[in-house]
Amino acid sequence: MIKAVFFDIDGTLVSFKTHRVPESTVKAIAALRDRGVRVFVASGRHLLSINNLGDLQFDGYITLNGGYCMVGERVVYKHSIPPEDISSVVRYMEQTEEFPCIFVHEHALYMNYTNELTKDVFRMLNFPEPPCVSLREAAKGEIFQLVAFFTREQEGAIMSVMPCSEATRWNPLFTDVIPRGSSKQVGVDKIIEYFGIPLEETMAFGDGGNDIPMLRHVGIGVAMGNAEDDVKQVADYVTASVDEDGIEKALRHFGVI
Repeated sequence: MIKAVFFDIDGTLVSFKTHRVPESTVKAIAALRDRGVRVFVASGRHLLSINNLGDLQFDGYITLNGGYCMVGERVVYKHSIPPEDISSVVRYMEQTEEFPCIFVHEHALYMNYTNELTKDVFRMLNFPEPPCVSLREAAKGEIFQLVAFFTREQEGAIMSVMPCSEATRWNPLFTDVIPRGSSKQVGVDKIIEYFGIPLEETMAFGDGGNDIPMLRHVGIGVAMGNAEDDVKQVADYVTASVDEDGIEKALRHFGVI
């Protein structure tokens, strides 16, 4: 019996085409809650940038790819990037090549600069554009995640200066850099520990590379029809796309609603 369901946002709950949650998904989540199933967000986004879920209510939030987990106003887990990794990548950007980057703090997001590529991504994701400050100012303080606009080809050189961090990419144009050991899987564990829910009674939906650890880990991992092939390969089940009522169809397939 499924007691908790975890949902990625972009490409899972929310359509890339409409920037909205399909009505079928809204009704499916209401049906879950009516049956006493707890529902959670599991996203790479910061809570401040979750702006596309309408009036949907959730029992908790895994944000920043598992690096910051909340139930109500209570922070149940947080894990930041080691300061030495931040200092190292700032030096790299000053001495070798600077790239657009969102520095994700606990209660704020700052960016060193924007360009046409970043603006296109923000429009595609309906993502609120963070304020721009100097690189040193953006990197000051405790950093939980970087949203770094570099390519797969650049990734090896840049990540080599951040040995205590890892890149978790779900878009060819940018990657989420998180502290090594963070993942949505860890976030799931922290949330179910808080609520006392067994892992085998969990289910999760996702479509991106950063969802893979979570989909492998939960009782039932569901890949959206619009997911990349590597995500589909690790899932227990592949449903229809977000625009084809994939969440509702999978929940009905497994008899959860």
